[in-house]
Amino acid sequence: MAKELEQHGTVIIGAGPGGYVAAIRAAELGQQVTVIEESDTLGGICLNVGCVPSKALISAGKRLGQAQDSTMYGITTGEVSFDFTALQDWKQHKVVDRMTKGIEGLFAKHEIEVVRGSAMLVSDSEIQIMPAGPQQFMSVTEPRRIAFTDLIIATGSRPVEIPGFQISGRVIDSTGGLGLESLPKELVVIGGGYIGTELAGAYADFGTHVTILEGTDQILPGFEKDLVKVVVKKLKSKGVTVLTGVRAKHSEQRADEVTVTYATKGGEEKKVTADYCMITVGRTPNTDSLGLDATGVELDKHGLIKVDERGFTGVDHIWAVGDVTMGPALAHMAFMEGKTAAGAIAGRPDANEYFAVPAVCFSDPEIATVGMTVAEAEKSGLTVHASQFPFAGNARAVSLGEGEGFVRLVSTIDTGTLVGAQIVGPGASDLISELSVAVNCQLNVEDIALTIHPHPTLGEPVAEAADIAIGLPTHL
Repeated sequence: MAKELEQHGTVIIGAGPGGYVAAIRAAELGQQVTVIEESDTLGGICLNVGCVPSKALISAGKRLGQAQDSTMYGITTGEVSFDFTALQDWKQHKVVDRMTKGIEGLFAKHEIEVVRGSAMLVSDSEIQIMPAGPQQFMSVTEPRRIAFTDLIIATGSRPVEIPGFQISGRVIDSTGGLGLESLPKELVVIGGGYIGTELAGAYADFGTHVTILEGTDQILPGFEKDLVKVVVKKLKSKGVTVLTGVRAKHSEQRADEVTVTYATKGGEEKKVTADYCMITVGRTPNTDSLGLDATGVELDKHGLIKVDERGFTGVDHIWAVGDVTMGPALAHMAFMEGKTAAGAIAGRPDANEYFAVPAVCFSDPEIATVGMTVAEAEKSGLTVHASQFPFAGNARAVSLGEGEGFVRLVSTIDTGTLVGAQIVGPGASDLISELSVAVNCQLNVEDIALTIHPHPTLGEPVAEAADIAIGLPTHL
């Protein structure tokens, strides 16, 4: 006998960054909220096997490096031991588990119902839920049926597989790279984007020899060359081999190693052997198993859901946020989209603004950008000026032993309005927030120059670059 149709209010599929934030905001706005999540934990890929655990490894790698060599400060240590298993235990139980339990607490506070299972739309107004994982094939019970007042799709994305590199055994994706039980001596990373570059740097800090294979002319192809140049220099100082303009062709596994064959720009085939090969060439949206063909929701050629500035799909009461929609797959953007969709359901005039979304790579040193580059501004018809100040001239950066990199401001020549900023250097991920506010609020460089920045701090190069922009450089 078919199960009775249950009536629910706002239903959200997926408890990742977009989904769980949408759930909290919707509950705060008085909605009855149900979240459907197929995994055992809340927080999605980012919190469980992505952004958060990777930053834990990066942090640990930097601490190991400092412990091994702080002679520049007059500190000499004996032999430093490193327990990779203990590190993985700390990452999981002291970082990831703590944060996921925090979300569980917030859900309980806001009386958000969590349904474990795999959701599939059967119409524009009804969902069927089956047990997640292998249980769905063993279940003999009828699927749970839910009718919703409003639906937010927030199912996120998954790693892309490439021909010749099936994820199995010693060919792993980023999730596998974060969960290795033992430290590899050799690691090949295919794809030098955000994820590949961050994890390559982290493992290099642990003493692994890393080879990056990147198909374009530079790693981190979404960033300007002078920013990336600083990162590449540091990677090479750690022994990382960076190969660009190459094409990974196939892999051959043995019991304790994997050999990767790749082609150079000239077509020559070469091989590299490692303990593991990690594939980090991008992600694809989780929209193919949602039953969207039973609805009026439209997808583009990449499987992304078409939405407007509120996250509305064009089908009454169905919304979508995060990696399943067009635009950069960034957790902080999914946060905002989740809030916007929940607000729009409540009748608020909320809408997403994508002009000044900050982008950050937690490389060494970090890269962070917001708004337009000089080239993008000029292409849009603006006449702009770039003002740049090096961290080498900042007392705080030098005292930290991290004087590489710079802060650059892009401002219009006629009014001095800040339209973009780029940072490569220590603390870039934190410094970009001030400049995101400035770009969003259309402040001019004089506003920044007249804002007193505490001394000595890593924030001072922002003010120094603004001084340069107004023609009154202080420390340059």
